[in-house]
Amino acid sequence: MAAPSPQPAILVLGGTGTVGSRIVERLASSPEARQYVILAASRNGDRLNNNNNNPSRVRHVHFDWHNPGTWTNPFIYATTTNSSSRNTAANPLSSSPSAPLLAAAAAAAGAAAAAAAAEPAEEEPAPPAIRAAYLIAPPGALDADRRLADFIDLARARGVRRFVLQSASALEPGGRPWAARTQNFATQPAHVRAIRDESKIYSATGDGKIPWVSADDIAAVAVRALTNPTPPNTDYLVLGPELLSYGEIADILTEVLGRKIVHVDLAPAELEERYQGFGVPGDYSKMLTAMDTSIKFGAENRTNDVILAVTGSAPRRFRDFAESAKGVWQ
Repeated sequence: MAAPSPQPAILVLGGTGTVGSRIVERLASSPEARQYVILAASRNGDRLNNNNNNPSRVRHVHFDWHNPGTWTNPFIYATTTNSSSRNTAANPLSSSPSAPLLAAAAAAAGAAAAAAAAEPAEEEPAPPAIRAAYLIAPPGALDADRRLADFIDLARARGVRRFVLQSASALEPGGRPWAARTQNFATQPAHVRAIRDESKIYSATGDGKIPWVSADDIAAVAVRALTNPTPPNTDYLVLGPELLSYGEIADILTEVLGRKIVHVDLAPAELEERYQGFGVPGDYSKMLTAMDTSIKFGAENRTNDVILAVTGSAPRRFRDFAESAKGVWQ
C-alpha cells in the first residue's frame, strides 16, 4: 500500500519581504499553483500564522537565517501539520465518528480480505512535501554563500529538487539543481528615509547607471520558475527596461513628489562611514560601498528582455513605480 502523500508545497523564504510577499501573493492566486500549499517563511512566521486574513493556501512558518535551528521548521510543518490535515480528511477510519462501522464492514467482507489486510504490501515512499523553494540571501551576512549552500544541502536531503535564488552573490549553481537565479539592486530602506526626511539620495555611484527593476517583475519571473512544469535550469538576470543614474532617479522623483530631490555623490570612505552610522558592520559596509563603486565604473550598465521573454508582459518603468509608491517618500 502506498504511503499517504503529503500535499505538495512551495517554500518562500523571506515570505514577508519586498519580493517574497509578492511571490506569495502571486502563488496564492495563480492557477498554475492551485495544487500547492504556500509556506511563507520569515522571522515573524509564528505570529503571522494566527492571522485570519491569510489566503487559505498560505501558511506562515518561523525561519531565521541567523538561527540554523529554525531551518528545519518548514519541512517539519509541511510533513506534519500540512499532510496530517489532508490525510485525516482522506481516510475516514482515522477520525470519523463512523469509523467503527466502517471497520466492521471491512472485517465482514471475507477471510481473503482479512488475510490481505494482515500482510500489508510494502509501502512506497511519499513524494516530498516541499517541491520547490524560493531563496533569498541572508541580509547582512558576509558568509551568505555558505549559509545558502548549507540550507540547499539540507533541503535536497529532504527531497526538494527545484530552487529559485534571488541574489547578487557569486554562488555558483554547479552541482545543485537550480531552476533559476535572479539578480536585483533593490531600493534600500536608508534611501527611503533619506528621500522622505532630507529630500536626498546618497550614493558613491557618480553618474553610473543601473537597470532599475520592479519587485513585481522579479516576483513574476520567480513564480514562473517555481511553477513551470519543466525547470528552466538557467540563470535569469532580471533587469529593468531602462538605465538610470541616481541623478536621473532624483530628477524623476522631483517631478513625481513635487519637491526638489538631489543626489549626493559621496566618496567611498564617506559612504562607508554613513553605513556604519546605521549600525552596518565594517566589512559589510565595505562590500556595499564596493558595489556602488562598481556601478560608477559601469558594472551595471546593461539591460535585457528577460522579463518580457519569461512572463509575456513588458517590465515596469521606474516612473510608473514612483507614481504608484510616492506615498512612501512623502
